[in-house]
Amino acid sequence: MSKEKDKQFVREITPQSEDFSRWYIDTISKAELMSYSPVRGCIVFRPDGYELWENIQRELDARFKETGHRNAYFPLFIPESFFQKEKEHVEGFNPELPWVTEAAGEKLEERLAIRPTSETMIGHMYANWIQSYRDLPLLINQWANVVRWEKRTLPFLRTSEFLWQEGHTAHEDEADARKETMQMLEIYRDFVENFLAIPVITGQKTPSEKFAGAVDTYSIEAMMKDGKAVQAGTSHYLGQNFAKAFEIQYLDRENQQQYVHTTSWGVSTRLIGALIMVHGDDRGLVLPPKVAPVQVVLVPIGPPKTRDVVIPKTDELFGQLKRAGLRVKVDDRDQSPGWKFNEHEMRGVPIRIELGPRDIENGQAVLVSRVSGEKRVVAQDRLVEEVQALLDEIHNQMYANAKAFLESNFRTVDTLDEMKAFLEQQRGFVLAGWCGSEACEHQVKEETGATSRNIPFEPRERKSTCLVCGSEAAHTIVFGRAH
Repeated sequence: MSKEKDKQFVREITPQSEDFSRWYIDTISKAELMSYSPVRGCIVFRPDGYELWENIQRELDARFKETGHRNAYFPLFIPESFFQKEKEHVEGFNPELPWVTEAAGEKLEERLAIRPTSETMIGHMYANWIQSYRDLPLLINQWANVVRWEKRTLPFLRTSEFLWQEGHTAHEDEADARKETMQMLEIYRDFVENFLAIPVITGQKTPSEKFAGAVDTYSIEAMMKDGKAVQAGTSHYLGQNFAKAFEIQYLDRENQQQYVHTTSWGVSTRLIGALIMVHGDDRGLVLPPKVAPVQVVLVPIGPPKTRDVVIPKTDELFGQLKRAGLRVKVDDRDQSPGWKFNEHEMRGVPIRIELGPRDIENGQAVLVSRVSGEKRVVAQDRLVEEVQALLDEIHNQMYANAKAFLESNFRTVDTLDEMKAFLEQQRGFVLAGWCGSEACEHQVKEETGATSRNIPFEPRERKSTCLVCGSEAAHTIVFGRAH
């Protein structure tokens, strides 16, 4: 295969600078992460895409269980009356709810919603399960699919049906519930930064952006390479709102009936879209090593007559890497090395190992980093150690690159005019003062298309005046346009 044909492999991916949205669709399609389904707004997860979710799920599930949470599963269908019990909750979800009105050829006595989230169903069950303070805290997580009939969809980031986890806990008092809320937010932050190599801004949502029915909502916000925001995870303190709506009471230590305090928290397959948009480049995917379906690919090279020498050694090294717990594969297909290199770069494999007859003679192998493109010649008897070290380097470099991008596209402004000027000239986030008025927050959205992302716990600077009305700032807030 000619070099020209090798290069054509990547031509099917639109450059990010030309059209970022088109680049995203081209990349996830070419890398075979998903296919469109015949149902509007829904996708089929292909094996590589689903394995990304499996790796995310496996790591998070272990972290949840380490903190005492257990998995359960609740029904997909939720009676309409359940939603009516928590007014703010139903108002928040009503536009996105699909309803089942008929089954087995008969009209249902009560409409059933297809699960958009499970607070109401779980609240109903908790009312049956919780009787005494001895039953608390109740720490449950669910891995499930949910349906929200989105008007505007984008694979992984926003689809009519998506996969997620939703944690739901019940506690004796507010202090314990708030501790749980913040603990789970920190688990998300640590996971996204140290597993997915994505830097995030951690903070509290404004009242207009909080979860429907929550007292307080907290989030981690990430910046994509087009400067837009993706909410990477949320944790909600629900207070006693759902407890009172569903009569979740317990007998306390003084034999008095009390309402529990509840929380909920979740992340979804949106994380797959985020890691693609944060790390990808014009050659395709760049996958963080800890989540990549294939961490290392071995590519034997050389003329056919050397195959009897190269393949056995390749298989031997494959076995060593596999026994070390690495996700590794051998690509010995009948394609040119250039074609294989392009394909594995496009698929985001963190490390490529090239092994030819001369490498066999010299007892060495060539490691190539997907992130830097650096080639590193290493001794075969140290291959496992060298690969593990390079995977760590790649993770750190990916995080550093994403952090540098975030910092270089983040501005502090004093006025709405400054914010508009920045967003007209450049992509990114804005840090500004806010008086706390919903009217001022709404005006920012109307005039810039940016929404409040969160009130960061650790802003780089404290602002004293509101960017809209100029009055005293109650908060320093991050604004950004979102996917």
